[in-house]
Amino acid sequence: MNTVALSAAGTHEALGRIGALPPEIRSLSAGARVTARAFTVTCGARDNLALHHAIAQAQRGTVLVAQTGGWYDAGYFGDIMATAAIARGIVGLVIDGCVRDAADLAGTFPVWARGLSVKGTTKDPRLACALRPRLRFPGVDVDDGDLIVADDDGVVAVPAGRASEAAALVQAREDEESGIRRRIDAGETTLAIYRLPALREDTLPGQPARGR
Repeated sequence: MNTVALSAAGTHEALGRIGALPPEIRSLSAGARVTARAFTVTCGARDNLALHHAIAQAQRGTVLVAQTGGWYDAGYFGDIMATAAIARGIVGLVIDGCVRDAADLAGTFPVWARGLSVKGTTKDPRLACALRPRLRFPGVDVDDGDLIVADDDGVVAVPAGRASEAAALVQAREDEESGIRRRIDAGETTLAIYRLPALREDTLPGQPARGR
């Protein structure tokens, strides 16, 4: 699947400020970028069996997007799983939880996670888990097949039905911002360009504070 790389912040803004996943989910490797369709996963508490199955089933060019039921403190994904994911053509992992083997993952497999944890996981088929479920984050749902845009700024999920629209909207926004940079280089201020309002008088230097 060939998808034009987009920026997370640009996509979020261009599509009306939608789809931002929690800011605690951050890139483990500076400069990592992914624009790909999601293969969604829910894991059991401190259990990564579903992730192993997801790696075996996900199509090439997809990014795994996983939730852990709020049990963040475990290393749900590490070096061996990254090696397996790369061999299957999976392009990254977004997980609402922790991973481990940070040094091995850095620069080899893009991961966005809440952090790192040395704690191990189980592989218990009795625990509740699912492949391709709808994932519910604060203010945004992620369905299997949605477009995931992730970089150093964070992660944004674009509904599958708007994926084709996203590239055009992001390009239009980037063209607009290029014009703004040229105007700044020519001497204009952002106050004038964006027609920003003046500050209240009581916030200016030398002005006595007013009571409320």
